[in-house]
Amino acid sequence: MIDHRALASPYAVELLRSKLRSVPDFPKPGIIFKDITPLLNDPRALQIALDLLVQPFLGEGIAHVVAMEARGFIFGAAMAARLNAGFVPVRKPGKLPAATDSVRYALEYGESELHVHRGSLGRGARVLLVDDLLATGGTAVATAELVRKQGGDLFALAFVVELDFLGGRKLLADKIGTSVPVHSLIHVAAGE
Repeated sequence: MIDHRALASPYAVELLRSKLRSVPDFPKPGIIFKDITPLLNDPRALQIALDLLVQPFLGEGIAHVVAMEARGFIFGAAMAARLNAGFVPVRKPGKLPAATDSVRYALEYGESELHVHRGSLGRGARVLLVDDLLATGGTAVATAELVRKQGGDLFALAFVVELDFLGGRKLLADKIGTSVPVHSLIHVAAGE
């Protein structure tokens, strides 16, 4: 695999970081939400983000890019096109029209559920899981469970932003294993 750190120049990463907007008290008091919409609105930043996200996976035989709704779709579909791979959306209940496989998972404030169309992934298909943000890791772990439930080979995970202080990477290592690489472009520490 290509060493992605050699590709992400400090300039490129800082440009992307400068396009994140911090929104205090969203979605609830005490939370500082990292908003990616300014990055999406800047064509240059969006191209750089997509280039850096996809680069480590070029030539790796990715068959499907799996992304979670909703912001993961933005990056996942564009990455699938660049990798000549299929795009598989993972949705909330009631959003997919055909038969689905599903998984329930715990959130800090309750439970949620994710669905994927049955038969979306072929047995042994190499899968890249993509989302805009890695926080606690619960959604990514649940999505990885769906990939494995369908017989997919989870090759790697890619995120635009990782909130390092929330421990998502550790949860991924504990639940998925350390052999599955996690690729994040922007790392955010507590208080940033």
